Amino acid sequence: MSNDVLVYVEHLEGAVTDSTFELLALGRGLASVKGGELVAALVGSGVESLAGELGAADRILVVDDERLAIFDPQGNARVLTTLVRDREPAMVLVPYTSQGMDLAADVAVGADLPLVSFCRAVRADGELGATVQLYGGKVEADVVVDADRAVFAVLSGAASAEDGRSGGAGNVEQVAVDVGDLAIRAAGVTLPEAGDVDIATQEVLVAVGRGIESEDNIEEVQELADALGAAVAASRPIVDQGWLPKTRQVGKSGLKVKPKVYLALGISGAPEHVEGMRDAATIIAVNTDPQAPIFGVAHYGWVGDLFDLVPELVDRVEGE
Repeated sequence: MSNDVLVYVEHLEGAVTDSTFELLALGRGLASVKGGELVAALVGSGVESLAGELGAADRILVVDDERLAIFDPQGNARVLTTLVRDREPAMVLVPYTSQGMDLAADVAVGADLPLVSFCRAVRADGELGATVQLYGGKVEADVVVDADRAVFAVLSGAASAEDGRSGGAGNVEQVAVDVGDLAIRAAGVTLPEAGDVDIATQEVLVAVGRGIESEDNIEEVQELADALGAAVAASRPIVDQGWLPKTRQVGKSGLKVKPKVYLALGISGAPEHVEGMRDAATIIAVNTDPQAPIFGVAHYGWVGDLFDLVPELVDRVEGE
């Protein structure tokens, strides 16, 4: 057994995901506490060029197999399981994404290790443990691992992605792993059509929830967004009603956004929505219910009717 921390590198269409950089930042701190190396597992085909982006890692293990050019749950799990068995890291970090959900349990079973999922924070001081999110974020629990080694599936936001990009170039090591026969082969990747606005890149978002009451009222909010140079986003109920496209949805089943300003109008603040916007630099909430959960994450709040506030804001912004 080593004191190393092993991070699975998630990549899509030739780009390393932000979730991976977050794990590298988290793993850097954990490896320091454990007194081991931070090791990155880079699996795919023709992916060695991505190793240069993994600056926070001390060592990058590259496994190249043309059959893994497109993520394959079975093949990637076999590779990661083999690396975990051979290297015996103290901690294995995988992102709790669609890829990570496929891998985490399989690797934990294959390597005979405990698995902790839904991790918001992971610790290694004295004993392994984590703070986990349950019931869609309604409950948080502290978990202590009754073992010296474990696999952790980590939610986005556990660390800064920018911190994971820092550092020099780690040592790259080519590793041969026998993937074996694969039951399923991916034929290709079909990306969703791009929306008219990429809300994940906007500096200011005006988001609406059930409090908007009617599709017709979105026009009034759009007027405010235009005045602010912002884009309109929404909580899931608005998208489910068909009032705005899926590309405008913020939350667990939508997009994660980090604007400089997030103005939440008539949004109650369900955990699924908060997960997608809690990292905004400034959150301003407007709701008629003073007990609305959104006020628990907002930096500023106003208890009142959004239809009283929005026209006033438009007048003041356009009057400047």
